[in-house]
Amino acid sequence: MVLRSGVRKRLALGLPVAVLPALVATGLTAPQAAAERGVAIDQREALGSAAGTEGLEPGLAVAYSLAESEAHAQGVPLSITSGYRTPGEQQQLWDNGLATYGSPDVARRWVLPPEESTHVSGKAVDVGPLEGAQWLEANGTRWGLCRMYDNEWWHFELNTAPGGVCPPMRPDASSR
Repeated sequence: MVLRSGVRKRLALGLPVAVLPALVATGLTAPQAAAERGVAIDQREALGSAAGTEGLEPGLAVAYSLAESEAHAQGVPLSITSGYRTPGEQQQLWDNGLATYGSPDVARRWVLPPEESTHVSGKAVDVGPLEGAQWLEANGTRWGLCRMYDNEWWHFELNTAPGGVCPPMRPDASSR
């Protein structure tokens, strides 16, 4: 990824974008990888710090942060509307879904109980606005990000290698 100034973008000080696949594969965060190279990182400057990435798995946080940065560079609005959720937060959403839809089977199309939600494990983000989600669906595979469900244009997970192909979308969360 080249910035307007022509300087190669870096994940964190001393780490080129090309290390993203290795970070995702090893589970290392950018600061951990930099430390292994003897590079000091100010945690506040490490990528993976886009708003809403707190509590996400490191690979997802870095991948999303890079994608958001690129979207913004292209003038596309993109932000996380919901990322990591505590089990209690997810339980409240599940309870609301049960009240709204009347049955667990119907509610599961839109919301899952805490023990099944990828938000609780830090493996999913919901994004907006629609324009940004459409951009992420078209470009997200560059960072391994995939839209997961036909009925949720906003839900993305790190579900392929950067530059890979996303698996087919599922109809909804109940088919997980």
